[in-house]
Amino acid sequence: MELLNLEKYKAEIHRTLISKLDLEKLSRVNSSQARQAVAGIVKEIISDQRVPLNFDEQEKIQADLLDEVFGLGPLEPLLRDPKISDILVNDKDHVFIEKGGLLQRVDTTFRDDRHLLQIIDRIVSRVGRRVDESSPMVDARLPDGSRVNAIIPPLALDGPSLSIRRFGTGPLAANQLVQLKSVSAEMMEVLSSAVKARISILISGGTGAGKTTFLNILSQYIPRNERLVTIEDAAELRLAQENIVRLETRPPNIEGQGAVKQRQLLINCLRMRPDRIIMGEVRGEEAFDMLQAMNTGHEGSMTTIHANTPRDAISRLESMVAMGMNLPEKSVRQQIASAITIVVQATRMSDGTRKVTSVAEITGMEENVISMQEIFTFTKKGIGPDGKVIGVFQPTHIRPRFLERLRVSGIVLPPILFERETQVN
Repeated sequence: MELLNLEKYKAEIHRTLISKLDLEKLSRVNSSQARQAVAGIVKEIISDQRVPLNFDEQEKIQADLLDEVFGLGPLEPLLRDPKISDILVNDKDHVFIEKGGLLQRVDTTFRDDRHLLQIIDRIVSRVGRRVDESSPMVDARLPDGSRVNAIIPPLALDGPSLSIRRFGTGPLAANQLVQLKSVSAEMMEVLSSAVKARISILISGGTGAGKTTFLNILSQYIPRNERLVTIEDAAELRLAQENIVRLETRPPNIEGQGAVKQRQLLINCLRMRPDRIIMGEVRGEEAFDMLQAMNTGHEGSMTTIHANTPRDAISRLESMVAMGMNLPEKSVRQQIASAITIVVQATRMSDGTRKVTSVAEITGMEENVISMQEIFTFTKKGIGPDGKVIGVFQPTHIRPRFLERLRVSGIVLPPILFERETQVN
């Protein structure tokens, strides 16, 4: 049967199926029994209508309708593929995925705008949210923790649009990141030692550069006897510690009331006796309070920021503090210089891979300027015949000043770490 006719026939079966289902009774039985029952009804409908379908077509219709009733319809096959990191629905006819770090279009489609809107509504209603003309933008989460953003008309001109950012089922290990050549073993040893020694770290990078992934990996080196509090706009962190409290912001309700921002959560968490505060991303007025916390007994705290270079990250941090506080420029820079010691730059390369391209140390103030020195860099040398980036992780041969803090914490790093280069072919 032609694809167009198959889709039309599937829509007819779906309408018949919905008219026969007792959704209230279905909700009382367990998932596997419910799926078996619905699968049986679908087979009966196909048999009654006597449409000539081969076995594969019958199986596809049955699978698609089960996804429609129990899941997220056409998105379910994409969600089952663990290699897909992003699902981007531009409109009902244009769906793109990110796989292996590269964007590609897939042949997934929705029947019409109403069908796509139903899927969006199904997602957001699970977390007690709603999306309609009065509230046409929404952030939500899937059960697996994936972050969802939806925007509908009148703000979206070509129909409803949906973006799903997915996260792995389990945290990567540091050695996996080294094997993937996203970071050198020398960089990883220095950064893991800094985490153990309670040195505060800022992770900088663009969208999709792997900032949150790297923050997750560094958090694995936090001693188990420490109490952590995480603060996020949308829960993405997957920390392995037991002594952890996870906090998430809340958007305003339909009347525009009840919003809880990151700054409020941060102020509250200071009363929760955290040893370290892990903030998913600093993006506004909470920047000042984060710096204050790092300077007053919460050393070793970590956060991420959107920026293209370590120096840009510091400039953005200055701007955020200036937005919320009327402080002299020099005072703001002194706060930053005393609170943060290491800035890690994560970059998404042209071949879709993510790499740590810079590890820089903030050494203090020189007159009115924050002084920084790079400890490690990644230098891109070109593109190989397979399209992969060729380059080298190399030390700058500068010994960081925080080595003394490591020594006091009982950590002595071999000098070879700051001399050895790692080729990426």
